[in-house]
Amino acid sequence: MKSVNIGILLCLLTIATASFLVFSKKTTGTVTELQVGEPIESVLVPDQISDLGLLGKNIFDLKCQSCHGINAAGRHEIGPPLVHKIYEPSHHSDQSFYRAVSLGVRSHHWPFGNMAAVEGLTKGDVKAIISYVRELQRENGIL
Repeated sequence: MKSVNIGILLCLLTIATASFLVFSKKTTGTVTELQVGEPIESVLVPDQISDLGLLGKNIFDLKCQSCHGINAAGRHEIGPPLVHKIYEPSHHSDQSFYRAVSLGVRSHHWPFGNMAAVEGLTKGDVKAIISYVRELQRENGIL
């Protein structure tokens, strides 16, 4: 009888341990929760980007990537993805990008906090960044 109780106890302990290991990981669906700074979205990059889009990519990489991530995929707990339905032109027009860069943005869609204005960019620079972001969006079915 004692060996049966020990067997049952070991079985229950194994189930409890396995349950703890499975449920202690924070998951969303089947994806383990992101670490700080990891990309929020998976972004497909077009095979060809226009000349203006390439200029925009270079400027984006220097001025925007630190918060909005590589290829505008966002960075977990740092900054939102721009390749996201929220930023489609019918909701955030090109003008909203110009305003965000020149004036900053009060946090309203995401929990990342307010965005400060970005110093040192011309309207031409922002136009190029918008071109790059819109080309990424188009490739990802957002436009």
